[in-house]
Amino acid sequence: MKISKSLYSYYLIWPALIIYSAFFVLPAIVGLFYSFTDWRLDREVIQFIGWDNFNRIFTDKTLILAIKNTFIFAIITVIGKNVLGIALAVGLNMRLKTRNLLRVIFYSPSILSVLVISIVFTPMLRSEGTINKLFEAVGLGSLSQAWLTDPSIVIWTVAAVSIWQHTGFQMAIYLAGLQSISKEYYEAATIDGAGAWKSFLKITLPLLLPAININLMLTLIGGLKVFSEVFVLTGGGPGNASQVVGTIILRAFGEGSWGLGTAINTLLFVVVTIISIPLLIFMRRKEVTE
Repeated sequence: MKISKSLYSYYLIWPALIIYSAFFVLPAIVGLFYSFTDWRLDREVIQFIGWDNFNRIFTDKTLILAIKNTFIFAIITVIGKNVLGIALAVGLNMRLKTRNLLRVIFYSPSILSVLVISIVFTPMLRSEGTINKLFEAVGLGSLSQAWLTDPSIVIWTVAAVSIWQHTGFQMAIYLAGLQSISKEYYEAATIDGAGAWKSFLKITLPLLLPAININLMLTLIGGLKVFSEVFVLTGGGPGNASQVVGTIILRAFGEGSWGLGTAINTLLFVVVTIISIPLLIFMRRKEVTE
């Protein structure tokens, strides 16, 4: 039996498509169904309850706070990881004798387990911890904070730890993008009298758009799906001050409210899709126009 050349590529993707459908598409459809039910651990009969689970999400104060914290975390980490990532990449793309060593130093936190990071940072962030003592030692004791126990700043603290850990990964992607830019562009800009800042705006940023696009998508999706950092550093506390959507889903399933947990997870999937796809299309168009 001869296989048409035009259909050959489709035959190659069938195995991957079947696996993807079995482990992602089908569970997503089943999860969507259960999100409209009262599915619980202590109930043998599952009943369809319509939008009740979703109504509860937008009326429960803890759930609303978790959604708010998730967006705060995502915005802070997207800005922090990308701005610092570009800054580090530009700096370490210069002819520094120690640039390879510095690249390793800045990248290494991203390969560490979040559990290891929490073991390191938890004692440092206590009221009597290293960070506050350092502030006091340099005469900035007024900046000392209860980093993990003050409800007003705890989500910002967790976001800062995430930025510290993962910025090196974004830096590596930006470095790859920078090294693909021909030096002839900068030489021509120098001849035309352009300074470093103008060259960065007119040459580096436009040609770095593919890397920026990748990093924006990775940090945005990662920020909206945050779980590990909050779980290991604060457990959602103090009280519920640092709860995010990921920890609320875990708590809902832990309490046996499987229908509610599935509804929250479905809502998270929808939000991530609605935000990421238009952003991806917009960034792709910018790449073409630039």
